[in-house]
Amino acid sequence: MKLMEGWFSPSITLLTSLEVLDLGGLAGLSGRIPTSIGLLKNLRKLYLYGNKLRGSVPESIGKLLKLEELHLHENRLSGFLPPTLGCLKNLNALLLHSNRFTGSIPASFSNLTNLMHLDLHANSITGHIPQNIGDLQLLKEIDLSDNLLNGEIPASVNNLTSISVMYLDANHLEGEIPFPSNYGQMPLLGFLRLQNNQLGGKIPPNLGYLVSLQRVSLENNKLEGAIPSSLGNLEALTELYLNGNKLSGVIPKSIGQLSHLILLTLSHNSIQGPLPNEMSALQNLQTLDLSFNSLTLNSIPRWVAKLPSLSRIYLAGCGIKGQIPDMLKSTPSPIQELDLSANDLTGGIPAWMGSLTQLYSLNLSRNHLSSSIPASVADFQELGVLDLHSNNITASMEHVFKIGTSFPGGSLTYVDLSDNSFTSGIQQISVGTLERVVYLNLSHNLQEGKLPTSMEKLKALQSLDLSYNKFGFGLVEALANLSHLETLKLQRNQFTGRIPAEFLNLKNLKDLDLSDNLLVGEIPAGRPLSDFPQSCFTGNTGLCGKPLSPCKS
Repeated sequence: MKLMEGWFSPSITLLTSLEVLDLGGLAGLSGRIPTSIGLLKNLRKLYLYGNKLRGSVPESIGKLLKLEELHLHENRLSGFLPPTLGCLKNLNALLLHSNRFTGSIPASFSNLTNLMHLDLHANSITGHIPQNIGDLQLLKEIDLSDNLLNGEIPASVNNLTSISVMYLDANHLEGEIPFPSNYGQMPLLGFLRLQNNQLGGKIPPNLGYLVSLQRVSLENNKLEGAIPSSLGNLEALTELYLNGNKLSGVIPKSIGQLSHLILLTLSHNSIQGPLPNEMSALQNLQTLDLSFNSLTLNSIPRWVAKLPSLSRIYLAGCGIKGQIPDMLKSTPSPIQELDLSANDLTGGIPAWMGSLTQLYSLNLSRNHLSSSIPASVADFQELGVLDLHSNNITASMEHVFKIGTSFPGGSLTYVDLSDNSFTSGIQQISVGTLERVVYLNLSHNLQEGKLPTSMEKLKALQSLDLSYNKFGFGLVEALANLSHLETLKLQRNQFTGRIPAEFLNLKNLKDLDLSDNLLVGEIPAGRPLSDFPQSCFTGNTGLCGKPLSPCKS
């Protein structure tokens, strides 16, 4: 089946009786919207989405007074939105998202009183949200996200009595959240996204009036003060994102009333402890993220491990002390993601950890863990992310390289064992388990010996950091077979001999450091090696050639 290709011909505007024009989804259709588009006086529906149309939207489009639906999304259209769009008073759907529009939203849009669906997301639209946006009484869905809008959210949004979806995220909006001002306003609002703006002030207690809310994201703003207890009135709420603000105070007990809550993330705030026991009533909670607050928990509350649906636990930087608690080995719902990083954990990684067979992500970095890695970690079946950096784990890392050996292909994609005291293990790299690894960091350890040639089988590897160890012998040519490699850091080791000429095959390399080794001879001439500065090669007294000093003949 061939794609329909070609240019959008202006001659189509001769079909003046046309009521529906549907060329949507024709990825090979290019050209411009004809300036004479206004001649199609009888047009009710115009579908030109998912093409390669470019240029501006003609002003004559405002003459299509019978138009009910206008879908121009997912093209390469640019320029300002013509104010004449405000003349289309019968329009109920205006979809212009995923283009390259600039300029502001025309004030004339407030004339579109029959509009139910407005989507302008993923453009470069600037200016303010029109002050009279609240005139669109029938509007059900509005998406202005991922633009360059600034200024405050107009108070007139309180008049949007039919609104159910409001996405204003990823802009530069500021000021306070102005809605709802009274009980009963916006009674159908179910999905609210205001994240990634510069909104300030407090979370308005009146937000508790929006009883239809199901998902709320206020993350990554400048909100401050306490979380209002009125949020406990949002009985339909399933997801609440408040992370990345300046919130303080304690978590209100009323949060325990959110019986449908599936996800709660409050990370990166200044919230204080203790955690209210009422949270133990969150029977449907699957994801809990309290990381990097001022909680100073000392220990993980027992009710956390008893929540029947909880499978993703993020308690990084919460002041947890002592050993990793045994209660995590027998949670009602199998743990899939566990982040206890940046705490004060001591002791070793417990042998029972390997019994968490559904664990996908494990982050125990930046603690005070010691001892060696237990052999039981090889029992992990689904592990994709393992981060143990910045501890004092000793002996061999070989058991990490055996993870998933019973499950061909492996799941590991990200491994960071840096800043520990490992002395061996890299020679036991098992190709079958690491063939999907994209990131491997073993730096700042005590590893010795020669790099295994089996590393050439790590075909997916994009970043390899073995710096600050005691590796010796020559650089294995096998590394040159890692064609996807973008970062290669081997500095501060004891590598000897020449840089293999095969390293010129690493065409995707963007970050290289071979400094402070015992390398000799001429640096192989050509890219990518010639693209790197001297600092990438210094500290090898026998090395010469570009970008270092020329070799002596």
